[in-house]
Amino acid sequence: METGFTVEQLRTAATDAVRAPSMHNTQPWRFRLRDGGIEVLVDADRRLPATDPNGWGARIACGAALFNLRLALAVAGTPATVRLRPHPAEPDVVARLVPDVPRHPTPAERALHSAIPRRYSNRAPFWPDPVPADARWRLAEAARAERCWLELLVGVGAVNAFAEIARGAHRVLERSPEYRAERQEWVRATPAPDGVPAASGGPRGEPQDVLPSRGFGGLDRAPGRDFEPEPLVAVLGSPGNTAVDQVVAGQALQRVLLTATDSGLAASMLSQPIEVPSARDQLRLSLGRFGTPQMVLRVGYGQPGWPTPRRVVDEVLDLPVTRS
Repeated sequence: METGFTVEQLRTAATDAVRAPSMHNTQPWRFRLRDGGIEVLVDADRRLPATDPNGWGARIACGAALFNLRLALAVAGTPATVRLRPHPAEPDVVARLVPDVPRHPTPAERALHSAIPRRYSNRAPFWPDPVPADARWRLAEAARAERCWLELLVGVGAVNAFAEIARGAHRVLERSPEYRAERQEWVRATPAPDGVPAASGGPRGEPQDVLPSRGFGGLDRAPGRDFEPEPLVAVLGSPGNTAVDQVVAGQALQRVLLTATDSGLAASMLSQPIEVPSARDQLRLSLGRFGTPQMVLRVGYGQPGWPTPRRVVDEVLDLPVTRS
């Protein structure tokens, strides 16, 4: 068994880890090598005080990055044992990974790892083609593999009930000038290593849309035209809502997203009903599920898009100081 990870192993794995999704593409993570282990940390300088005052979104994003890190190490033949929130005195350290017994990667690990560079949020309308039952089953199993659940909303009634909750949450958020200003700070009209490119924002929302859009910009469309009349909506949930639960949910989210990519599906996230506590409670009660909703996904088939930019890996690494 290896005694510890190396700087090169960290750098290689972090190249995949930074491809994880994050709210407004803030990339709120750092990775460090300490005592032979790789640690994943929330980057306090990249939190969103108006949008994410309690750090839920940052922990979800770091959990997603952690899942990519686990995959990268496993595919390299150096899998890790993971301990979540390992240091009580350092709450920003969300996970610590130490080497496990070396082994060959499984076919499933290889498939999910190959999906990492092809996964991105697709905010454009999806085609009306239904998502087949076997693909839906794979998505639910992906969440279950990470000790979470995925509820697919089936039928017009279920989707409309959710849409009412989502639109209500969206209105609550949009009433906050601080929320709107913070979102606008992360919209990028010119090339940048973070934030959401305006061209990736999807079409602008219209009053008749079933689901609300975040409002990153995007293109106008013909008035009165539906964005997507019958979206497939999936709610991801965890057993509880502690900081550890949120990191676990971030890992489940990324496994679901990579499974969707591997299945030829596109996805985007709809977090407004999670960001507003009363809306999250409504959603939980409407589902009748034990646990806490942690993210909402829109899933379907769509035109190929492009990934949002990422910072270079060396900007997010904290490496040991070497003495000459």
